[in-house]
Amino acid sequence: MLQQTGPASPIQQQFPIRIHELLDEEKTSIAIRTMRWSEGVYCTRCSSKNVRKNGTSNRSPFLQRYKCNECNKRFDDLSGIIFSGSHHSVCVWITLIYFVGLNLSNCQIAAELDLTEKVAQDMTTSVRKAIYAKKSQPVLSGTAECDEAYIVAGHKGHPDAVQRKNRKGRRRRLKGAPGRSTLAKEKPPVLGIAQRGGDIALFMLPDVRIATIEPIIRSVIALGTNVNTDEYSIYNRLGEWGYIHKSVNHAIGEYARDEDGDGHHEIHVNTVEGFWSLLRSWLRPHRGVSQENLPYYLGLFEFVHNVRRRGKALLSSLVALLVAA
Repeated sequence: MLQQTGPASPIQQQFPIRIHELLDEEKTSIAIRTMRWSEGVYCTRCSSKNVRKNGTSNRSPFLQRYKCNECNKRFDDLSGIIFSGSHHSVCVWITLIYFVGLNLSNCQIAAELDLTEKVAQDMTTSVRKAIYAKKSQPVLSGTAECDEAYIVAGHKGHPDAVQRKNRKGRRRRLKGAPGRSTLAKEKPPVLGIAQRGGDIALFMLPDVRIATIEPIIRSVIALGTNVNTDEYSIYNRLGEWGYIHKSVNHAIGEYARDEDGDGHHEIHVNTVEGFWSLLRSWLRPHRGVSQENLPYYLGLFEFVHNVRRRGKALLSSLVALLVAA
């Protein structure tokens, strides 16, 4: 049986190589092994830790292969994670993840790694999907703010969905009608819930009806939390749902209000509204995102904000999340 190592927090692990060593396959493979098996090697089928080394992987001499003494399954350092089954080396994957964290477009990533744009898009999409699937759902308390934004998102890269709309694909940017809209009208609403001084949660919605937002708010915001919103009527039932609801009326030019007379304007939604400019800047390099993929971009943006890291520190968090059980 392999000797087990001590526990470590996956997201807090540091990627144990320097940035300029990302294209060294041996060092990158060792780094992946160190992060993935930080709590000891376990079988990817039965989770048993009664495993032994079994040579090296056919894919690379730097990847260790193992055999489970309980179920006889053979696996290696990459089994069961997004790198598995790919003919690209781990150093290409890790460099691509680093570029994704820097928010480079698929075209830029393809040029830097000498990939076709289709291959780069498939790889970055799999990274964003994995992050979206694995990110934790925050439970917000204290003072939270709710607001919604509307992102123009058609069916870029999905010709079948365009044909179902009975129209030709657009050669220029999709134009969205001003004001509130729906997913069906290709301008889906995004609900943002931010805790002041804490995390943010983002959700793409089909519409902004009360029946749509109620289960989300109940699952994300702890009961009894102070919730600030604007004057939009969908938030009028927050008091009935168990929250302390305060709102500002943007229609009359009110953006912050001091209710207790201490000189501090504590009633506002400026925190979450500030995220919309950051989100739009995050999406801008991609020249339009389809509504099929928009949740994955939102998930990555949410994760990057909530871990509060950039550069190599962000790479460590991304890789730790992607290789975690």
